[in-house]
Amino acid sequence: MEPIQQILTRYWGYSHFRPMQEEIINSVVEGKDTLALLTTGGGKSICYQVPALMKEGICLVISPLIALMNEQVEFLTHKGIRATMVHSSLISREIDIILDKCIHGNMKFLYVSPERLDTELFIARFQQMNVNLIAVDEAHCISQWGYDFRPSYLKIAELRRFFPDVPILAVTATATAEVAKDIQQKLEFKSENVLRVSFERKNLSYVVLKEEVKTPRLLSILNNVPGSGIIYVRSRRKAEEVMDMLKQKGISSDFYHAGLSFEERSKRQESWLKDGTRVMVCTNAFGMGINKAHVRFVVHLDLPDSLEAYFQEAGRAGRDEKRAYAVLLYNEADRLHLERAITHSFPIPDDIKKVYAALCSFYKMVPGSGKGVAFDFSLNEFCSAYSLEPVLVMGSIKFLERENYVMITEAFYRPSRIHMLIAPKDVYRYQVEVPAYDAFIKLLLRSYDGLFDGYINIKEYDLAKRSTLSINEVTDLLQRLDKKGIISYIPQSDKPQLIYLDDCHPINSLHISKQNYTDLKERALKRMEWLIHYATSTHKCRSEMLLAYFGETETIRCGICDVCIERNKLELSDLEFHTIAEQLKGALHKEPLSLSALVHAVKQIREDKVLKTLQWLIDNEKLVYNEDNMLEWKK
Repeated sequence: MEPIQQILTRYWGYSHFRPMQEEIINSVVEGKDTLALLTTGGGKSICYQVPALMKEGICLVISPLIALMNEQVEFLTHKGIRATMVHSSLISREIDIILDKCIHGNMKFLYVSPERLDTELFIARFQQMNVNLIAVDEAHCISQWGYDFRPSYLKIAELRRFFPDVPILAVTATATAEVAKDIQQKLEFKSENVLRVSFERKNLSYVVLKEEVKTPRLLSILNNVPGSGIIYVRSRRKAEEVMDMLKQKGISSDFYHAGLSFEERSKRQESWLKDGTRVMVCTNAFGMGINKAHVRFVVHLDLPDSLEAYFQEAGRAGRDEKRAYAVLLYNEADRLHLERAITHSFPIPDDIKKVYAALCSFYKMVPGSGKGVAFDFSLNEFCSAYSLEPVLVMGSIKFLERENYVMITEAFYRPSRIHMLIAPKDVYRYQVEVPAYDAFIKLLLRSYDGLFDGYINIKEYDLAKRSTLSINEVTDLLQRLDKKGIISYIPQSDKPQLIYLDDCHPINSLHISKQNYTDLKERALKRMEWLIHYATSTHKCRSEMLLAYFGETETIRCGICDVCIERNKLELSDLEFHTIAEQLKGALHKEPLSLSALVHAVKQIREDKVLKTLQWLIDNEKLVYNEDNMLEWKK
């Protein structure tokens, strides 16, 4: 068995592992089920790729993000490692060919989207594979306590019965203690085994600024913090408006959201990655898989949905370990906007059923069939066809996904693909019998290898350039050959896909669990309250608050967040400050006291230090005056 260090150096060129990677890999090599908690950008993929390369057989990687799966497959292939992927955008014939290669073709990695796990085709072929590891990416999706629960993840544990001795490695960057425990139970770990890196980011300064009018403060940040950055907003329209404003102020910027075409998204992302654009104004569609180490600031102009989302997005700053800033601009109106957004994301059950019925009508689905079928989905087209509000539609679909009826994938560019359906001798015979297609078939065979083995990515533009044909003529010929059964031709697409997770149901049999609905909404509101608490708190270190949320309680002040910087001005040690604060809190336990009485209540500490601490606690509203002008400790 090749040593793990040797594999790391041979394929990745690294001389050493990042913190905790080696411990995680050794745990997996020893056959232990393992939950790895690593920060965003902490090198999660290496933790399953290295042990999989050490052993004979194939590693199954389950991931909900098609774009990231594609990125990993391309990376591994470039390294000379055989990898492939199965997801909802592929037709059954493509999936059939890919799974056959995983059984007979010496593949090392098979990436699969979770909704494909319980199909008859996948289960039948999976049992025939020589599996050495099951890796679960974004493992928090398996927990109903998590912020991004996906019911299809619950199917993963059922795979274990086929390979009971094969370990599972679950990886995530956003799991509270409650979620971590739930992940291990849902994946049927043989014993609890959590390996984690501290989520602390020593170089990242977390700042919350309360601003009724945010634009002047935003401009001040951009003018005073050099380098590249990201600005997160909640809506597509706002992304465009903020970008326009920044350009008017002479700041190099662009916008990014899921409504752009693949070409536009790629072009804008590439420009930002290469520092051709300084600032990217975007929705949460931007950032997954972005590998840019020298991001100096991430600014949130709007509140995200949860601390998990905030921590992940803010964590895209400063991955080069140099000083960077994560700034949240907040005002009282933000809470109302967030409450409204949560309300819209939980439409009433009758509206959810209305959207489901419209989807079935739109795609002409017949009750009792359709499980696993995927369609290109255009939100604008669908909403226009049925006069529905986009927010209502997306909220309903999100809940229908939780109930395991339908789901929507992220927008992902899928190039055109062709596969020769008849044998080489039959192709030659067809060229002779139908000479009108002879030149074009020769063009296809000269341009692409492997057409008889499986689906090959093509570009209609390239075929047009290599011939005297226009792109439209090339497309027309491909479509004709497809209809005649000579080739299978799948045109390119960059739209999200709507997938039926179950057969289409008559509307009167659609079950919306009242308890599930209520529980999910309560959890969403609880996550919102945590986020509001973070935004409004002015007395506790920001880093300590975030770490405590994710279960790290034995931490110290970061010294560089906005709260710590104000504390540092007191010129008191942490021990002195906490000693004074605890004595003050104890003195106020029974009754409110005057300022003078509180000063005298603190023993064995100089009066000037007590006064500084009192003033700080009053300024930060931990001590408040009551109607009798006496001080109370605010709970």
